[in-house]
Amino acid sequence: MIEPITAADIITAGKATSLTATVLADWAEKGTPKQREYLHGLLIAEQQSRHSARSARLLRAAKLPMAKTLEGYDWTSINFPEGYGRDRVRSLDFMDTGGDLVFYGDVGTGKTHLACALVAHACQRGIPARFFTTASLVAHLRRAKESDRLDKELASLGKNRLLVIDEFGYLPIDTEGARLLFQVIADAYEKRSLILTTNLAFSQWGAVFGDDHMAAAVIDRIVHHGRLLHFRGESYRVKHALMS
Repeated sequence: MIEPITAADIITAGKATSLTATVLADWAEKGTPKQREYLHGLLIAEQQSRHSARSARLLRAAKLPMAKTLEGYDWTSINFPEGYGRDRVRSLDFMDTGGDLVFYGDVGTGKTHLACALVAHACQRGIPARFFTTASLVAHLRRAKESDRLDKELASLGKNRLLVIDEFGYLPIDTEGARLLFQVIADAYEKRSLILTTNLAFSQWGAVFGDDHMAAAVIDRIVHHGRLLHFRGESYRVKHALMS
């Protein structure tokens, strides 16, 4: 007597098998309409499960400081470049050509919120992304250099198609830190996308790097395929503060 196939048998076989088009076509051809419907449902469920697992894995690797989404985000404080609006930002189409975005404006106007939400959005679409503050990125690279693994760390960062550098210009950077930061930005040019959030106009970036020539080289790369989004208005935190 043939033992009935159990759920455990199916799980074991599934884990050991990577289905090929030939096998799928053969079984689809043999199956009844109901069997094909069941097989299709199984494959769609597996696809969705893998997508969810990958998205969750990418989201953990992104190291976001806070969980933010695009749902309910208030776009009214942003002045967009001509011909470029929130739908284009949400679509992430700037990443198709390695384009960059600069979020410029006063503290508390939603720059970091939007940057975090776009990283999460990218991860949900299966796109590797990573978030850093400028200070944490410089410290991360400095530790890598001191441990003689800078090249390895730069290669690891390079696997991300989107890199956020938050709070650019908020804290001073020494000469070595500026060079490390320049290396990341220069390496990303036309290969992966950057989002920089800052409250400094381009004319002030020389003070951050301590070198006008280095700042000019960074700006030249970012503006080539980049867009500037200007954030205006009152700080959200001040507006909703408990302390008067």
